[in-house]
Amino acid sequence: MNSIATTASGGDTETTGVLDAVIVGAGFSGLYQLHALRDRLGLSVQVLEAADGVGGTWYWNRYPGARCDSESHSYCYSFSEELLQDWEWSERYPGQPEIMRYLNFVADRLDLKRDIRFNTRVAAAEYDEARNVWHVTSEAGDRFTARYLITAVGCLSTANVPAIPGLESFAGAWYHTGLWPHEGVDFSGKRVAQIGTGSTGIQAAPVIAESASHLTVFQRTPNYSVPARNGPLTPEFRQYVKDNFDEIRRIMRSTTNGHPFTIADRSVFDVSPEERLGIYEAAWETGGLRFRAAFRDLLTDRKANDTAAEFLMNKIREIVNDAGTAEILAKIDHPYAAKRPPIDTDYFETFNRDNVALVDVHADPIESITPAGIRLRSGAEYPVDVIVFATGFDAMTGTLTRMGIRGRDGLTLTEAWEAGPRNYLGLQVTGFPNMFTVTGPGSPSVLCNMPVAIEQHVEWITDCIAYMRERGIERVEALPESTDRWVEHVNETAAATLFPEAHHSWYLGANIPGKPRVFMPYPGGLARYRAICDEVAAKGYEGFEFS
Repeated sequence: MNSIATTASGGDTETTGVLDAVIVGAGFSGLYQLHALRDRLGLSVQVLEAADGVGGTWYWNRYPGARCDSESHSYCYSFSEELLQDWEWSERYPGQPEIMRYLNFVADRLDLKRDIRFNTRVAAAEYDEARNVWHVTSEAGDRFTARYLITAVGCLSTANVPAIPGLESFAGAWYHTGLWPHEGVDFSGKRVAQIGTGSTGIQAAPVIAESASHLTVFQRTPNYSVPARNGPLTPEFRQYVKDNFDEIRRIMRSTTNGHPFTIADRSVFDVSPEERLGIYEAAWETGGLRFRAAFRDLLTDRKANDTAAEFLMNKIREIVNDAGTAEILAKIDHPYAAKRPPIDTDYFETFNRDNVALVDVHADPIESITPAGIRLRSGAEYPVDVIVFATGFDAMTGTLTRMGIRGRDGLTLTEAWEAGPRNYLGLQVTGFPNMFTVTGPGSPSVLCNMPVAIEQHVEWITDCIAYMRERGIERVEALPESTDRWVEHVNETAAATLFPEAHHSWYLGANIPGKPRVFMPYPGGLARYRAICDEVAAKGYEGFEFS
């Protein structure tokens, strides 16, 4: 293990000597990557984290109703039997505060915080070909040098605040759900506008409506949602998880989406319409993402998907009392689960409240924000005291391209990805030697239960670095032809699904003006992806160049 010291001069900090690795981010990915490299391989590692604590996306996303949509007993690390036995979740779907407690529990138990530099946002990372090292500089001027650069910045970590004219003139307060004040926001007696009805907006609206004097939801794109059926976990279930986690882990690692349940081995038209309706009703009552697993062909056959879509749209019409409002909510233009499939607690029921209104900004778009509120193209104005932007993120690539990463010959990552993200296995970008991305574009990532995908990535990266060290190999880089083949494979796999039919999806980057329309995550499933990565490693890391 290298001995690394830091020196301070003029307010700057600089590492003396070369670290084995710099990891950017201290969420689920960064914490496990630190543990794997430091405690398994004995490497010198420094984690750089912009926040003042661990948590990653859960540190910033503290909006009302913030909750995971993976079941708690699967939304955790599975590499440590001790962590599994010593932690207990309280609810079926954990809320943000509980997830933060869990990640701090892990960081403290594994003594990870001593190697994390908090309040340190990366401003630049440049590859030095002559020395075969990465030079990383923070916004404060701190400098670090390392053999490996590993980005663990998350897929949903750069907030997207839409450039609506007049926002700077607004006299009230405005917030983005992904940058929520840690002290919270008091909506009591306030007229609130919520812009956005994706997964975050669907979680936030019911909670905001409980305290606001009035909530107006501005919806551009209607969305499906299935009840979460959240509730406390029984002592019996918690004990079942502890006693059977080997089998739960096996299921998570062998399924398409990394969840602790399998997809039914039947197609939609294998059963009668009456049976199908009964299956959907049972899945609706069970709740959560298990609804998506009712049939195996929901994301590959449009006619099959139409049966689920019709069922869910009819549920909206049953729940929402006002027929006009129900039709605006149910006028959905994409296949079910072709965009991120939200789950909710009383979302559609919220529109039955006297203090909640829905505005269709697909029919009448927002033209500007005024000092007093929001004005539509028709001239209609809505006076509000607070605006909540539930408008999502520059997903998967935004944080990476904003980090000032430069590879060989000064090539920036932004230039390399000018036409959309290109890499090999979602792990390495050609032209950027010894740089790895955890759950980057081109990997299953956001289509999965994230901790399961993260563990696979971290373990693969750790094994690759161990392989190199055992053989005295200094540098690894994805070959250009490997990248070409992988990008082609991702596109072909996406084309065999219904994902590309959701034209406004952030999976395609469609929520960011000017962003190339490319399907970013790998839609072939986590189990298939794991097998591909394992085969690449077994063949001496085929498709990578060692030097």
